[in-house]
Amino acid sequence: MSPKKNLVERISKPGTPADEPPPRNFLKQLGPGLITGASDDDPSGIATYSQAGAQYGYGMLWTMLFVYPLMVSIQEISARIGRVTGNGIAGNMRRYYPRWLLYPIVFFLLVANTINLAADLSAMGAAVKLLIGGPTHLYIVLLAGISVVMQIRIPYSEYANILRWLCLALFAYVATVFTVHINWSEALRGTFLPNLALDGKSLTMFIAVLGTTISPYLFFWQAAGEVEEVNKHEATKPLKIAPEQAPKETQRIVWDTYLGMAFSNIVAFFIILTVAATLHQQGTTQIDTAAQAAEALRPVAGPLAFFLFAVGIVGTGMLALPVLAGSAAYAVGEAMRWPTGLERKAHEAKGFYSVIAVATILGIILNFTPLDPIKALIWTAVINGVTAAPLMVVMMLMTTNRKVMGQFTLSRYLRITGWLATALMLAATIGLFATWGK
Repeated sequence: MSPKKNLVERISKPGTPADEPPPRNFLKQLGPGLITGASDDDPSGIATYSQAGAQYGYGMLWTMLFVYPLMVSIQEISARIGRVTGNGIAGNMRRYYPRWLLYPIVFFLLVANTINLAADLSAMGAAVKLLIGGPTHLYIVLLAGISVVMQIRIPYSEYANILRWLCLALFAYVATVFTVHINWSEALRGTFLPNLALDGKSLTMFIAVLGTTISPYLFFWQAAGEVEEVNKHEATKPLKIAPEQAPKETQRIVWDTYLGMAFSNIVAFFIILTVAATLHQQGTTQIDTAAQAAEALRPVAGPLAFFLFAVGIVGTGMLALPVLAGSAAYAVGEAMRWPTGLERKAHEAKGFYSVIAVATILGIILNFTPLDPIKALIWTAVINGVTAAPLMVVMMLMTTNRKVMGQFTLSRYLRITGWLATALMLAATIGLFATWGK
């Protein structure tokens, strides 16, 4: 039996033609999964991967292979929540779970996303300054303003296409590898032979990488993206209402999620690889920001590597800003029972777009205060760690509950991998606090 057929059977329910081939135009159907995966490599994530490469060289490459199946599973589960029920994660939590559980999760998501927005804007402004000179804070305001205006003025059906094109910015990090010398024997060893020291520093870096690849805002965004896909086509309905649409839609979700997350992890792999082959080899082991990594590459790897790395920061930032602000707006809007959706006009979803605007404005303001948004990312890691594990538990319970999912509860494969991802995040959260300050 082919791997492709196995892949489909893992998600198909009884009665689904598992041997149906993937749609011929599946590349055109890539959407929520691709955008979610690409946005995971935001400037803050680039900084984390750069730190891993600078501090541990090729020794952290294995984490990208290790985390991939767990990342895919939890994102696929997020997508299924939206596509099956026609509601996002917060909307389903409001309907089926107590408010005391919903509101803290939404609040922590909003706080973490706002700090992350500030850090990404800071990195983007610094990258533009490196490329053309000028005032960093002006670029921060301009880039944030462009992002907010695009989210408010452009319907989701058009905006999603823009985000897909922005995904191409990530190829800058693939191209960068070909401008530097790679010790492939060491790189392959670091990829396929895991070597994690059990000291506090190594565990903290592993937890940071894990928290960057499996993060609550990605869950909310992908679920909401599936809801948008349902709403933008009149003939498309939630699978609970229109189960006959399940064979085609479940296959699309599989391809979209597997390819989107693979794209994300391949790019992250190349970032670690580039920094390991250059900065780590030159003895530079401390990188605090993505822009710092780009600047450090210039004397070591040359102007082309620097240029590609810096351009990638701006491009991935423009992709990540709407995902961070949008996921927070979907969560708050669904929790408050407001009209939500990027397909709606501004006057139809005032609360939803207000959250996008306010979160982004607060991200700008943080860059004008003594608080360093980059250093504040450690608090984002803590908040995400505290939020992710209980949220994943709720998602697993939700997607195995027939009251919520109808006949489309999780397959055995997704139950196993989903709970493994949840257990790993819980262990990582405990490890984060155990290694705090060490």
